[in-house]
Parts: sequence; C-alpha cells; structure tokens
Amino acid sequence: MRSRPWARSVAGQVFLWLLAVVVLLAGAGLAALILQARGYATHDAVHRTRAAAVTLAQVPTVVNALDSADPTAVLQPLALDVGEKGGFDYVVIAGPDGTRYAQTAQPELIGKHLIGPYQPALKGPITISFTAPIGRVVESSAPATRPDGSVAGLVQVGYTVAHAGSAVGRQLPVLFLGTAAALAVGTGGAVLVRRRLRRQTHGLGPAEMTRMYEHHDAVLHAVREGVLIVGGEGRVLLANDEARRLLELPPEVEGRPVTELGLDPGLAELLASGRAATDEVHPAEGRLLAVNNRPTAPFGGGPGSVATIRDTTELRALAGQAEAARARLQLIYDAGLRVGTTLDIVRIAQELADVAVPRFADFATVELAEAVLRGDEPLPGTGVAGGPRIRRVAAGGPREDWPFYPVGSQISPLPGTPEATTLGSGRTTLVADLRRAQAWRARDPRTADRILAYGVHSLISTPLNARGLTLGTVSFWRAAQSEPFGKEDVTFAEELISRAAISIDNARRYTRDRRMAEALQRSLLPRGLPEQSALEAAYRYLPALHRVGGDWFDVIPLPGFRVALVVGDVVGHGLHAAATMGRLRTAVLNFAALDLPPDELLARLDELVARLDQGEAGPGEGDVEGQDEDEDEGERAVTGATCLYAIYDPVSGHCAMARAGHPPPVLVRTDGGVEFVDLPAGPPLGVGGLPFETTELQLAPGTLLVLYTDGLVTNRERDLETGLAALRRSLAQARADASPEETCRAVFDALAPPRPSDDIALLVARTQLLAPDQVATWDVPDDFAAVSRIRNACDDQLIAWDLEELTYTTELILSELVTNAIRYGTAPIRVRMLRDTSLVCEVSDASSTAPHLRYADTADEGGRGLFLVAQLAARWGTRYTARGKVIWSEQPLTAPEFQFEAMLL
Repeated sequence: MRSRPWARSVAGQVFLWLLAVVVLLAGAGLAALILQARGYATHDAVHRTRAAAVTLAQVPTVVNALDSADPTAVLQPLALDVGEKGGFDYVVIAGPDGTRYAQTAQPELIGKHLIGPYQPALKGPITISFTAPIGRVVESSAPATRPDGSVAGLVQVGYTVAHAGSAVGRQLPVLFLGTAAALAVGTGGAVLVRRRLRRQTHGLGPAEMTRMYEHHDAVLHAVREGVLIVGGEGRVLLANDEARRLLELPPEVEGRPVTELGLDPGLAELLASGRAATDEVHPAEGRLLAVNNRPTAPFGGGPGSVATIRDTTELRALAGQAEAARARLQLIYDAGLRVGTTLDIVRIAQELADVAVPRFADFATVELAEAVLRGDEPLPGTGVAGGPRIRRVAAGGPREDWPFYPVGSQISPLPGTPEATTLGSGRTTLVADLRRAQAWRARDPRTADRILAYGVHSLISTPLNARGLTLGTVSFWRAAQSEPFGKEDVTFAEELISRAAISIDNARRYTRDRRMAEALQRSLLPRGLPEQSALEAAYRYLPALHRVGGDWFDVIPLPGFRVALVVGDVVGHGLHAAATMGRLRTAVLNFAALDLPPDELLARLDELVARLDQGEAGPGEGDVEGQDEDEDEGERAVTGATCLYAIYDPVSGHCAMARAGHPPPVLVRTDGGVEFVDLPAGPPLGVGGLPFETTELQLAPGTLLVLYTDGLVTNRERDLETGLAALRRSLAQARADASPEETCRAVFDALAPPRPSDDIALLVARTQLLAPDQVATWDVPDDFAAVSRIRNACDDQLIAWDLEELTYTTELILSELVTNAIRYGTAPIRVRMLRDTSLVCEVSDASSTAPHLRYADTADEGGRGLFLVAQLAARWGTRYTARGKVIWSEQPLTAPEFQFEAMLL
C-alpha cells in the first residue's frame, strides 16, 4: 500500500523515468556494440587477408619457387608459417593455370585445381566473402608477378569473420557494470529529490499552504499590471483585474481558449504558443500593449505560460518619432558606405540619387556646373540668369518615366526659382507646396504642369557646398501620398549630402589633376618617331584609365646611322610619376648624346634616380609653398623605375642591349620564330649596388624587335607568366610580312585590356641594313704620307656616290681627322665613310684619348684642325668603343652655299 503513494510522488516518478532511460540506453548500447563488432570484424578480416595476400605475392621467393621444378617443396612450409603466424584459416598458392602448389588447411588438395573462378585475381588483388560451415569467410587473392610484369601464380588467404567477434564478449561486463551503476545513481537521486521537496515546503501542512495561496492571490489582483496565466492547452487559467480591464475580457474567462476571446491575432497567437517574448507591442481595443510572456515549465510549474501586460499607448507617438530618427540615422550610415565609392563625378552623383530614393524622397535629381564636370571650379554667376548653366547629371526614382528634365539637360534657373535661390545664397530652399511656387512654374509652364500632374507636390533644393565652393544642387521631390517636406527635413537633407559634396569635390580635383597629368604626359612623350633608315618602327601608347603613370619610349638617332631604342616605366601614378618620367626621358636623351654603351648609360641613369629619391625623401625645408598637405607621400617619392636600352647598327646588324628590371624584349625572326631575349634583368633603377650587363646580338635584316612595358602583359586578371605567353602567341600568329604598324595593332587587340589599370607602351622595330655600296672602309698605316692616299680614295668614292660637290670639304675633314689619329692616336687606324640620308666620316684608332675643340691664338702653329672640322661639318663628336675611340663627322648631302665665306665672317 505504501508503494503506490511513493510511486505517485515526484521522487518516485523521477526514479521510474530514470530506470526506463537506463534500460533503453543499455539496450541501445548493447545493440550498437554488436553492430560495431560485426562491422569491425568484417573490415579487419578484409584488411588482414588483403595485406597478407599482396605481401606474400610480392616476396621474390614465391615467384622463384613458382618457376622452379618443385614449387611445393618451398611454398608449402612458407604457407604454413604465414598461416600460423597470421592466424589465417588457410593459405593457398597456385600457378596461373589454377593448380595448387601449397595448401595449409587441407594439404591433400595440393596438385589439384582451384575451385571457382580465379582468373580475375590474375589481373590484380581482389577480395570476396562467402558463407562456409565454419561461418562467414573473407578471402583475398593477389597475383604473383615476375619482374617483367608477367603473372607467375596466385596467392589466396582466407580468414573467418567470427574470429574477430570475441571483442564483444569482453565488453559486455563493462556494459552491465555501467548499467548497474546508473541504476544505483538513479535510486540515490530519487531519494535526494524527495528530501529536497520536503525541505522546500518547509514542512507546511494543508492549512498553511491555503493561507499562502490566498495571500498570493490578493497580491496578484492588486498590482497595476495585467497578469494572465495560460495552461498547456491554450486555455486561460487565471487573469487578474488589470488584465481583464486592458483586454476587456468576459467575466467567466477561466477555462476558455485564448483564441476565442476576440483578441488581436498576433496577441492571441503569442499567448497560445507559450513562447518567450519581451516587450512585444500588440494593439488591443485602441490601446498599445507591451506584453512580456514566459513559459512556466522551466520554473517548476506545469505546462503553460504567464504573461504580464501594461498599457503603453502614450508612448506610441514617441516610438514613431524614435523609429523615424533611427531610420534616418541608418540612411546617413548607408549613404556614407554607398556614396563616394569611386572618383567619377557622374557616378557619385548617381549614387547620391539612388541612396535617397525611396527612403527620403520619391525622386532625386543632381545638377552640377559645367566647369565641375571638367575638373575646374564653378565659374562666377553659375546658375544665374544669363550666366553659365548647370547640367543635370543624375536622377533617381521608382520608375524611369519621370516628368523632369532628362539626364544631360542644361538648366538655366530663372530668378526666384528654388535652384536659383539655392545657388545664389548657398542655402537650402524648401518648397512645401509646388502648386504655389509661381517662379518655378513660370520658368517652364508645360514641364511644371506635367510634374504636378504626375503627383509631385513638394521640393527641397540643397546646394552641394564643399571647401567654400557651390558645385551644384540636389533636388529632392515627394509625390503622391508622401508627406510634404518640413523644416526638420531641411536639416537632414543638408546632412545627407554634406559628405557627398566632399566626395564630388574630391572627384573634381582628381579629374583636374588627371587632366593636368595627361597633358603633362602627352607633352613629355614623343609626338612622333624621328626620321632614320636603320629601322622601320611603329608604336602604341595607352594611358591608364584612372591615373596616368610614368611609361615612356623613344627612338633616338645616333651617329653613324645607328639608332637607340628606349622603353621605361616609372613606379607610381599621377603628376609626379609623369614629371619624373619627363626627367628620366630627358636624361636618357642627354646620355645617349654622349654615345654611351647600354650598360654604362643605365648605370648613370641608376645614379640619377637614386639622387632623385634622396632629394624627394629629404627634409621638408624646401617644400613649395601652397603644396597640398594631403598629397600622397607615395606619389611624391620616385621609388625607382625600370628601363630597357638597345642600340642597333645598320651597317653590321649588331645590336647591344641592357635592361634594369624591365620585362625582356622579344625577337621575331624572319622565319616566324618568336623568342624572348636571354638578357640579364639587372636591378631596377634607383636600387644601386649591382652592375648592369650588356648583351650583344647579330640580327638579320627584317627581324622584328618588340619592346614593351609591364602594363601590356600584366594586370589584375593576368600574371606575368600568362601575359608573356599571350604576347608570344600573338606575335607568332601575326603574318610574317606584317609591317610594324600592323604588328602593333595585332598585339594591342590581343593583349590590351579595355579598362587598363596601368599605362601601356609598345615599340615594334624591323631591322634594316645599309647596302654594301653605301659603306667604304680603308685601313690607314701609321705614316703621314698615307693622308694623301686617303684623300684620293675619298675623292673616288664621292664621285662614285655622285657627291662631287662635297669633295673639298670632305678632304679637309678627313685630312684633319686622319692626321690627328696618326699624330696622337694608336694603331690600328681605320677610316669609314657612310652614305645614306647624310654623309658620315669616321676615323677610329686604339687610343682612348679624345681631342678637344679650342680657339687657337694668332701666333699658334696648331690647334685649328678640329675648329675647321666643326665649321665644315653639320655635327661631329667622339664615341668610345671596346678597342679605342671613333671620331666622326656628319655632312648634308648637299653642300651649303657660301660655306667658306661664312667661315671668314
């Protein structure tokens, strides 16, 4: 009799529940253990038999025994040893025809044929399983192959799955002990729960519990907050007086479902579901109620929930204002993220229009001064009648059939219109009712009537003020059912566009700087290629889309009809990169005038760049007054450059080149072969510390020499290796007889991106050679008597070239140069004359001392030779070679009139 009350108690129910859980868990654990053991046994049998079969098949002794005269003598002891040590049920070794040579389980089967299909195992290891009288057996077979790959035999290993299942029996005692321990713990827990319940009631009897309930009920009905208790079935268990008043509940509400009380559907769903809620707002009979709902089960009660309800009707207006303020703050935050993501003026204006619609206005239009779009400051009188007009550059709205002037229209505000007032005063203009805006309607009555007919009724025109300039206006329009703009909207509109105005002004200044940089870059780059006959050249130059860089190229004529090809790239972008490019290009032209070899020219250029870097990075006492403080320091520093310099001689076809960190040039042979020149890279200019190396090539006539900057082969989507491969492919696909101009066009079409992020320079040159009859060469002995012979040979050559009128001046020039070489130079001495667009005379010797032009006094016997050369020749100079020096002079093919008379003046 005592067991029943105990079983009905909470402690007894807990104990029975724990007992059921423990039994279920023990049964589940036992089942899982058995299933796991089965799976493990099968997997273990497959793994062990397969490993044993493959390993035994690879043993050289097995293969040798299978090929011997008596395989069983060797294989049977080996199979018995493997089966015993591995614990396998049987090990079989057979020949490729299926004849058993070793059998551990039934030795009497040796010499007999294998049972079942064994041929698939000759192609590779396989594993099968089958049921035998001893249980489930796993058998793995593997072929034994000779070193040449042929099959010598077959190895089979069998293992019974039941051998691996003994692990289950070893784990059962652990499972049973765990179950017993869980039952013991559950029993102890039930006893502790019973004692705890007795302590919680403090030993109170029924009377004391009744009085406590009555006291709690009185407090519940006295509070000024509604309390509603709902049972697990969604029925009302208790409602105090305040809840009845706020929800207007019927008198007999206890026991009725909350869904049948005529409450707001959202409130009824919340009370019936029992879900937790904090200060959820629900309407009820014209009130705005804040409801807090909590389930009672987690706190020791039965299924259900308890809700507290309070009237927050007076907070409705404040809540609406707070929500509007929050929405506007969010709009300001979103505008900061979405407006000004680019340096394009029109795009920023469109971003501003898009962010304002529809969260602040139904339509938005942006108008800017024409000068702003070009990057300049607005002209005085912009927007005033008769002054410079403003242009609509962006518009936003829910539909594209808006009634306003289209984007791109020029607008000339009349006096008194909102736009004119805004531009003139620099302050926001509010038109709450457009129907009463007479000046606005008078500007264009037809358009105004169309706008009003569309439903537009309110306007805010706000100036785009930035850094003391009024760049334009932004107009916000409201239509249809939207509330008219008020004074509080004016402040918000100004705050909304303040950051956008700064972004537009930044874009304007960027546009100005870019335009200036492009103009500077265009003025510093060559406007065309000079006339020369050594190369047929063509070029392409494409500046970066957003910021100009420092790429440049040059074709420089050198003495002796030689030509220098230059391609370079200054690190960085902007005005400073363009200016630095101009300085480096000028330096290259000056160094080339000294006729320096490529490696020496790059060494001097490297020293110059290092000095420029040091000057830019020095202290700021020399800063230019008025320079922008926010100018990017990375833009002002040179930080290095790359350059490729090549010299081509059309007389010999010899080409010498060196590079400083620049991409390698490409040669396109006359047979169509394309190759990158194996040219030492060298460090970039400005790094210093390492020498540059010159590579010398012998180029056949018609060879294409392709020079370029890294912008052609690399970009954000293409790395250097991929770009070089694409360049090689485009050159290989070009026609063999294509001109340099056609090659430039083909390469640009294949590699140049539509929106380049870096400048691209491409220079293509086809080599040419002077004809043999354009060159005359004589060796001069170390004897002054040879001067007359050289003069005679020169006369004959000039007559052959039909240049008799140059005979006298050329004789004087060669006489002076050869005499100086014999007197001051070192053998061997050689004279060379070249005829092309001009006449060039060269005298070379092995001495490195160069003559200097000077003015001789009246009493001096010498010192007038080079003076005569300088007067008679159009140009003259000295260049050094690896074996000495060359003194050269250049004359036009037509002798100038009164040349000698001019010398006497």
